[in-house]
Amino acid sequence: MTHLDVEVQRLRDDMKEMFALTCSQINKARQSFLNIDKDLAREIIFYERRMNSIELKIDRDCENILALLNPVAIDLRFVLACMKINSSLERIADNAEGLARYVNEIKQPFDDELIKKIGLVEMFSAAEQMLADVCAAFETENAALAHAVFQKDERLNELNSKAATVTEEFIKTHLDKTYESLFVLSAIRKMERVGDIAKNIAEEIIFYIEAKVLKHKKD
Repeated sequence: MTHLDVEVQRLRDDMKEMFALTCSQINKARQSFLNIDKDLAREIIFYERRMNSIELKIDRDCENILALLNPVAIDLRFVLACMKINSSLERIADNAEGLARYVNEIKQPFDDELIKKIGLVEMFSAAEQMLADVCAAFETENAALAHAVFQKDERLNELNSKAATVTEEFIKTHLDKTYESLFVLSAIRKMERVGDIAKNIAEEIIFYIEAKVLKHKKD
């Protein structure tokens, strides 16, 4: 293996760790938020430091590969994609941390009626699945799986579009639960953003993989 091959493989391994940690943070955020688990919320906030550390390492490694090893073609596309995906994963983790901080502020459980009407559990599940799909697409270089992410985002948009109205109607008859209800609405918004970021990641994966596929076809 060349020096470039070694560094690209190391970058790939670091990216897999970044994906795994991000998926774990979002999964923990769902559990913590739905169960008002403050211990788990503190764990999410603690692991954010690890996320930041890996993000910085990946950024440095990408910059070094570009500056010192002059990658071309597939290697260049891979490194450029990793730089953008790395930033996107950190943004997703930030949303997980935000949910954890909400949990630390909550004084009473969320209302089951609102959770059901607003579709929060489905929202969490859809966002988690999109993230899992882009992770699998990256690891297996599966462009078709990355393409499928865009269709799944439509359901997130549907739930998000009705969330404000559902919350408003609920608060009208449950004024004593206004504070908690707004946290639920904020959670919906954060999961919608996670879906949007997952789409951005899918775009980078498609750019990286399909450029390679087109090159093979041309050959």
